[in-house]
Amino acid sequence: MTTTSLQIRGADVSMTAEVEALGGWFSDAAGARDLFRILADHGVNLARLRVWVDPTDAEGRPYQGGTNDLVTTLRLAERARDAGLGLMIDLHYSDFWADPKKQSIPRSWAGLDFDGICDAVAAHTDEVVTAVRSNAGSPEWVQVGNETTNGMLWPFGRTPRYDLDSRAFEAVPDDEARDQYDRLARLLQSGSSAVRSADARSRIVLHLDAGGAADLYRRWFDEITARAVDFDAVGLSYYPLWHGSMHDLSANLHQIVERYAKDVIVVETAYAYRPDNPAGASMFDASSPAAVYPPSVAGQARYLDDLARVVRGVPEGRGLGIVYWEPAWLPVPGTSWASPAGMAYGDDVAEPGNGWANQTLFDERGSALESLSALGAAHGRPRSAREEDE
Repeated sequence: MTTTSLQIRGADVSMTAEVEALGGWFSDAAGARDLFRILADHGVNLARLRVWVDPTDAEGRPYQGGTNDLVTTLRLAERARDAGLGLMIDLHYSDFWADPKKQSIPRSWAGLDFDGICDAVAAHTDEVVTAVRSNAGSPEWVQVGNETTNGMLWPFGRTPRYDLDSRAFEAVPDDEARDQYDRLARLLQSGSSAVRSADARSRIVLHLDAGGAADLYRRWFDEITARAVDFDAVGLSYYPLWHGSMHDLSANLHQIVERYAKDVIVVETAYAYRPDNPAGASMFDASSPAAVYPPSVAGQARYLDDLARVVRGVPEGRGLGIVYWEPAWLPVPGTSWASPAGMAYGDDVAEPGNGWANQTLFDERGSALESLSALGAAHGRPRSAREEDE
């Protein structure tokens, strides 16, 4: 049985400049080569790159995690284009990580009122999209916000918090929740309008985490679509240890397409190729009941096969693809998700370092794993009746 590949077979490789500056390099069977060329030759066709406003403190100390300012992103975007890859630009609207736990206002935007913040969103979006278009061609996709499950640019765009453990929203009076979603919608629309103005060829993604939580997506997108926010696709983070089963994800993808008539993209995912982390502590818990695939290269490839099958099964061909998160974040000495300055900015203090190095598609020496080709193929293997019943 022959199947066609998914339209998007992507890799978020925003850490690349930091890894290479610290001595990391990449290879496959053809030898040591540019990372983007290796990805392209294994079937990957899109690079996702995050952008922070100013990922340094007042003394100029970098926040790490790739220190992905616009200059860094442009250099990576040019390399991606040289290798023939498409681009997805991921705007965090923060100086550092933006996710359901934190959505910090950029330091240079402090003191602005709500109208000023909306203007800053528009100006930053225009600057980034225009610069990418000028240096690397029109980005195929632009994310307006990153994992905006609980809103963005707190406190202005904060919305009722969704608790992943209880699968419930915090109780907020109806009029307060309405005002919160009104403000979030204005912020999102400021970004979306700026994308349309800067480059009409770019398509817009809105992105939440917890890809298996259908109730989260139903409420959030009901609120946002009721306010006529302009976007083209729903982006989901789906990490199986935290975000439910493949069945949960499939049900949510189907719901999104049927309810909102939008395309869907799993813009973040990963699975371990080994149970331990060559860099020390691991974010992957091999003992979790949700670790249903073996933490091995073969298990990683099977996970990607099955995920592709789920995305391919979305109605009307609206399941566009998969983006693997940081498949090339090697455990080189000195790399870290955050520096002390970065932790202070986000008020998120934890062990520094790389807890991700066993969830990459390259081994600790930078050699491509066989599972990289599973991402590049991304067509989903046929399953037997027995497997479907399991």
